[in-house]
Amino acid sequence: MSEDNNNNVNDSLNQYSKPLSFEDVWQMFQETHKQFRETDKKIKQAFDLFTSQWGRLVESLVEGDLLQILRDRGIFVENTHQRVKGSYKGRNYEFDIIAVNGQYVVVVEVKTTLHPDDVKHFLKKLKNVRLWLKEYAGKEIFGAVAYIQADAGSAEMAQNKGLLAIRATGKSATVINPEGFVPKAF
Repeated sequence: MSEDNNNNVNDSLNQYSKPLSFEDVWQMFQETHKQFRETDKKIKQAFDLFTSQWGRLVESLVEGDLLQILRDRGIFVENTHQRVKGSYKGRNYEFDIIAVNGQYVVVVEVKTTLHPDDVKHFLKKLKNVRLWLKEYAGKEIFGAVAYIQADAGSAEMAQNKGLLAIRATGKSATVINPEGFVPKAF
């Protein structure tokens, strides 16, 4: 058997590369770290895009039935406005959906999953509607939370605080408050 000098698989790899210095390893580490940061940023951007689009989908689902849902509860609103944004004395605010007519305003907070903290935060925002949106100052203002799923008793909490609780289901949305429930005016 003859030995092939051009193909010695058992030769040491050291002859093909020089030993790595600390600086070489540090440079490779820095490059890898930079690539991870860029990947993390891209993943966050994709996630933010997904969640914002998902949120808009849920808002549209709720808004599509909102006028009829509210009419069925004796609140006769005529128009809806999505994503009402503004700023008051340097403080930014946003309301997902506002339904209005000459007398009533229903402010709706929409969540994919409703948590108790969402209810608390929305109640704080709701107290400022007349201040932030002066055009509604003389109207009767109601609050509603709309969601696909409620967590940790948040739907019951919303009802106990006088909010309409609207569950978005499949192709429509439904108020889950019991018949005779009277929403609190804020």
